[in-house]
Amino acid sequence: MKIFDVKNAVNQRYREFNNGAIVVDIKREDLLNTHVSGNKLRKLKYNLLQAQQKGINTVLTYGGAFSNHIAATAAAGNICGFKTIGVIRGEELGRDLEKTLNSNKTLQTAHQLGMQFKFISRSDYRVKYEKEFQQRLKAEFIEFYNIPEGGTNQLAVKGCEEILTSVDKTTYDYICLAAGTGGTAAGIINSVESHQRVLVFSALKGDFMFDEIAKYTDRENFMVFNEDRFGGYAKSSDGLIKFMNGRFRESVTEQNPKGIPLEPIYTGKMMYRLEHLIKSGVISGETRILAIHTGGLQSVAGYNDMLEKKGKITLDYINEI
Repeated sequence: MKIFDVKNAVNQRYREFNNGAIVVDIKREDLLNTHVSGNKLRKLKYNLLQAQQKGINTVLTYGGAFSNHIAATAAAGNICGFKTIGVIRGEELGRDLEKTLNSNKTLQTAHQLGMQFKFISRSDYRVKYEKEFQQRLKAEFIEFYNIPEGGTNQLAVKGCEEILTSVDKTTYDYICLAAGTGGTAAGIINSVESHQRVLVFSALKGDFMFDEIAKYTDRENFMVFNEDRFGGYAKSSDGLIKFMNGRFRESVTEQNPKGIPLEPIYTGKMMYRLEHLIKSGVISGETRILAIHTGGLQSVAGYNDMLEKKGKITLDYINEI
C-alpha cells in the first residue's frame, strides 16, 4: 500500500523562548497525507496491512461525530480498497442522515468516501467492546477487521514507534504530544533515547491516561498532564482560540507562507500548556523541544461552526488550511 510508504515528516521552527535558550520545533506529521494525516496514518498502517494479509476486505471502527479517526479510516479504506463501517456514538444522528451530513463535515466526508454508518445510543457505545454487543455486530456485518476507537492497539503503537527519526533522537531533550487514547504516546515513549523525556498532554479530564499508556509500554520516561484548564474533551475558551489565532499569524513567514495551523481539541491545547510550562519556569535552561503535530485539522471547520453558533470567538485562519 503506497499510502504507507511515507517520508519522514519535516520539523519546523515554532518559537524560541528565554532569548533563544529554549527552542521549540513542531514535527509536521499532519503534512504526510492530505486525507489520512498525522498519527492516524501511523496507527492504521499495520492494522490495514494485517487485514490485507488475512484477506479481510471490510474494516469496522468506532468514534464520535467529529472523530479524526473515523474520517481517516474512511479515507484510508477508500485509497486502499477496503469497505469501511463506522459505529458512531449518538443514535439521534441517524434519524435524519441527510440533515446530519449537511451539518457535519466529518461525517459528510467519511460518507462521501464510502463509509457505512451504524449510529448507536450512548449507553450501547459504552459497552461496544463487550461480548454481547460484538456478537450483534458480527450478526449484522458478518466478517470485518475490528479497529478500536481512536485506532489504538499494539499494531497502532508499532506504527507510532516510527514517527521519530535518528536525528530527532539526538537533537531534542523533550518530545511533546497530545493524547486521546494513549497509543501514539506509547509509540513515542518506546522509541525515544534514554536521555529524552516525553511530555503527554491528555485531551481528556481525569487521571487515567497514565494507565492507558502503560498498557503498551513498560518505560517510565514520561509525564502526563491532564486536561484541567478548558472543561474537558473538545471544550475550549475564548482565551485558547485567541492564543491559537495569534500563534498561527506569527508562524506565517516568508520561509513558511502557509504557517502552522493547530486545532483546538489536541494540538492547540498542547502548545498552550507547553508555553505555560516554559513561562512558569518548569522547563528551563538550554533546552530543545520537539512537539508532534498529530493532525486533526479536518475537525476545525465543524468546530468553528459550533463556536459561531454559540456566539464565541472563532478561529480566523480556517480558510487558509
